[in-house]
Amino acid sequence: MDPTLIRVTPAPSLDERPVPRRIGLVALATDHTSERDFARVVPTGEAGIYVARIAYANPTTPANLRRMQPHLADAAGLILPDEPLDALCYSCTSASVAIGDEAVEAALREGKPGVPVVTPPAAARAAFRALGVRRISLLTPYTRETTAPMADYFADRGFELCSVACFGLEDDRVMARVRPDAIVAAAVEATAPDAEALFISCTALRAAEVAERVEAAIGRTVVTSNQASVWRCLRLAGIDRPLAGHGRLLRLRAGG
Repeated sequence: MDPTLIRVTPAPSLDERPVPRRIGLVALATDHTSERDFARVVPTGEAGIYVARIAYANPTTPANLRRMQPHLADAAGLILPDEPLDALCYSCTSASVAIGDEAVEAALREGKPGVPVVTPPAAARAAFRALGVRRISLLTPYTRETTAPMADYFADRGFELCSVACFGLEDDRVMARVRPDAIVAAAVEATAPDAEALFISCTALRAAEVAERVEAAIGRTVVTSNQASVWRCLRLAGIDRPLAGHGRLLRLRAGG
């Protein structure tokens, strides 16, 4: 067809943004769970989730996790280039510990300047502060080698670890296959009698979807990696109303 025969209509009116708020997510290439959890919890129509994947090769060891650091800036820069975000999350708890929160934040801001950065362990710390919790139990799907730095991370930041347990898994794709019922059962066994709350680490685990079940089973608060990350991103994006169905943390009102 002759292009000159195509009629150009008057310019349409435009919204400032397709959705009011933007949350960026840097997920591992092998991650099955983070995007689903963010999409499930973030209120439809109030924020968009924009995802970039970063190369990652198992097994989940501290050395392998640190190998992602040089690629973080490039991954962040692929999320809506030249457009602002309200929050940006690196969705790997163990890598954030292995690399260091500050180093992760610096790398992501290099690729996406001026954006508030969230890491799952830092989000969990903020969650425990908001909940008034200091004594915690820790459950991870990792090996002992990868779990130990996670325990040290919280102990070094003033938390009292009442108990630490792990599944001993090496592959995050296997971690994503752990059945929700098995997570609940392990959570009950892992929670020490004197713990005020339980932290279930790992963005690959489908723990956020059973947060309410775990809380009912242990009679205490549970914080999971994805649940805490979503909570922190929502607060940074200005969505601060209570959200039911995702555990006590998401039911908190702003400032409490």
